Amino acid sequence: MQKSINNTMEWFKTVPFSDVVLWDVKRYSFEKIQSQYPIVKLGMHIQEESHKVKLADSPDKEFGILGVNNKIGIFDAYKEKGANINQSYKKMEKGWLAYNPYRVNVGSIGLRTEEHENEYISPAYVVFSCKETLLPDFLFKLFKTERFNKVINASTTGSVRQNLTIDILKSLDIPLPPIEVQQNILNKFYAKQNNAQDLELEIEQKQKEVEEILIKELHLEFPKEQEKKIGIYFSQFSEVSRWDVWVNEENGTSVKYRNGTLQELVIGSPMYGANVKSIDEETDVRYIRITDINEDGTLNDDIVSAEKVESKYLLDEDDFLIARSGNTVGKTFLYKPFIGKAIFAGYLVKYKLNHQKVIPEYLLYFTKSKIFKNWIRSNQRISGQPNINGQEYLFSPIVIPPISVQNEIVNRVKTKKDEIQNLKNSVSDLLTASYKNIEKSVFEL
Repeated sequence: MQKSINNTMEWFKTVPFSDVVLWDVKRYSFEKIQSQYPIVKLGMHIQEESHKVKLADSPDKEFGILGVNNKIGIFDAYKEKGANINQSYKKMEKGWLAYNPYRVNVGSIGLRTEEHENEYISPAYVVFSCKETLLPDFLFKLFKTERFNKVINASTTGSVRQNLTIDILKSLDIPLPPIEVQQNILNKFYAKQNNAQDLELEIEQKQKEVEEILIKELHLEFPKEQEKKIGIYFSQFSEVSRWDVWVNEENGTSVKYRNGTLQELVIGSPMYGANVKSIDEETDVRYIRITDINEDGTLNDDIVSAEKVESKYLLDEDDFLIARSGNTVGKTFLYKPFIGKAIFAGYLVKYKLNHQKVIPEYLLYFTKSKIFKNWIRSNQRISGQPNINGQEYLFSPIVIPPISVQNEIVNRVKTKKDEIQNLKNSVSDLLTASYKNIEKSVFEL
């Protein structure tokens, strides 16, 4: 009987009543953090800051408002006159932290630094400062580690919206190295971040080299940019193709090869994508939206599926997609089978390419060029949001050299793109390592 009890106790976890803050299973089933440094209650080293100011009392004064997101943390969001702000906003000093209590588990926390000009934040955010024993930047970086994020997730409450109140935050255990150790850990963190920034500069240089390949190999020339002066703008009637102010600006041309248009390189008519909702799950058919396409023509990792899949929207090899609406109008993507079965969304336009006239990769690279981007800027209609329809894209400028020249350009650009991707991988590794090093320095994993 005693043996049976002992075996059963392996499946139970006892919690001292003095440690109980809330009756929440996940909170107490979660494995406690361990560290070579003292484990302390965060509440002993932070204090809530709730200094509210009624901005409406100064109706004509303009106030800078801060925001918080899970990518960059605190940012200068916008400026607004007091007359338009009904609520009392919290004033936030530099060196203070703020978080969204309903989204801190996905990283919505930030630190106000010297670079932030604005100083007021919505009362919906929790604002707090650190005492002398804890560096604000060290705590901020700690929040961004995978290990501490698990602590946050185990500590949120709520059946529908997960909530982390200031009282729960104060109850959390954290490892607390001496101040000098905290600073040393931060120094190592920023050393890796600086190395990543150096590589980002290399990436920018290589991206310029890609443009230089196109300019040189296609013998491109661009008109001298003229200053747009305030007042009346005159254009020759013979140059007018649309009644838009800047549509008739020169985009650039090749002095050696044919200056053609997209319609010369496609078969059939443009096709708009599916007008169905996305669902946040992975199936055997990916749903490609404008927001899934990166500027370089690759796809991000935000994979979703469509609520309904119609076979007519399934993509074939070398189908060419262009974004027709929104802030990313003109973004392009070339479909390849290795991506897996996929359909495309309604704000994308699909074109079938004539392989006898164009190498698909050449067209993809050309649509990242200065000529094509100039045309996008001067031809998008802005009525609510930028827009270029499928028929209008047929008249976009494409320099059309012989297939042999296209192939040479593709090979050279691909080599440069591979170098860029290797650098991007190194940047990603450095950024990941900078946070992993904090975890290794502080936690016993």
